[in-house]
Amino acid sequence: MNRRVSLSALVAAVLVLPASPSPAAAQVAVADAVPPNAHVKRYGSGWECDRGYQRVGESCVIVEVPPNAHLDFAGRGWECNWGYQEAKGECTRVDVPPHAFLSYRGDWECERGYRKVTQSCAAIALPENGYLDYSGNSWKCERGFRESGRSCVPLDIPRHGHIGPSGNHWACDRGYRKRGEECIGVEVPENGYLAASGSDWACNRGFKKEDRSCLELRVPPNAHLDASGNRWSCNPGYRQRGEGCLEVAR
Repeated sequence: MNRRVSLSALVAAVLVLPASPSPAAAQVAVADAVPPNAHVKRYGSGWECDRGYQRVGESCVIVEVPPNAHLDFAGRGWECNWGYQEAKGECTRVDVPPHAFLSYRGDWECERGYRKVTQSCAAIALPENGYLDYSGNSWKCERGFRESGRSCVPLDIPRHGHIGPSGNHWACDRGYRKRGEECIGVEVPENGYLAASGSDWACNRGFKKEDRSCLELRVPPNAHLDASGNRWSCNPGYRQRGEGCLEVAR
C-alpha cells in the first residue's frame, strides 16, 4: 500500500478544516451573551453589571437602596448616609444623647468634659488640683500633685529633691540619689567624678571602677587605653592572652 500523500491531497485537507472565528466575530459573540443592564468588561473577558446592579446567576438585578442610604463605592451594594446606621436592612437615624455630637464616622462621641457611659454621656468629676487631659474625657493632676484614687494629693518632696519633668513625681538634685523616700549624697571616690546622670559616679581615664573605688589600670606592653579610657586593648598585630598581649604569628 502506498503511504505517500500527494501535495494536492494535503491542500485539499487544509481547505476543509474549520476556520477559527476572527477577533471581531468573537467580540460580537460575547456582546450577544451580555444580559440587560450589563456591559462587556473593558479589560479581560466576559461581562459585568452596570453601576447600580448586582450579578445574580447570569442576570443583573437592580440594587435596592433603602431610604437614607446611597450606593457604595463599587456600585454593587449600598451604605447608610452620614448620621444613619444599618439595622435589619434599613438605615435608622443615629440617636445622639445630650452632651454628644456626631463624629466624622457617623457615630456619636461625648463632648469635652463628658465620658461615654452605656448610651449616655456623664460629666467628668474633676478633683481639686486636677484638670481635663488632652482627650477631654479623663483628668490628670496639676504639677506638684499626684493621683491617689480619685484625688490629687501634694507631692512629698524630700530634702535635696525637686519636682520631676512630668510634674507628678519627684527626683533628686544632681549629686544625690534616691533611696526609699530620701535623697542621699553620691560619694565620689578619689580619681572619680560625678557621672552625667548626676546620680552616680565614674572613674577618670586610666582608672577602672571596682567596688567603691577607682583603681589605676595597668596597661601591659604592646597595649593601649581604649576609647572608654577605663579598659585596655592590644595594639594591632597583637592579641590578648591573660593580662598581656602576644604578637600574632605570621
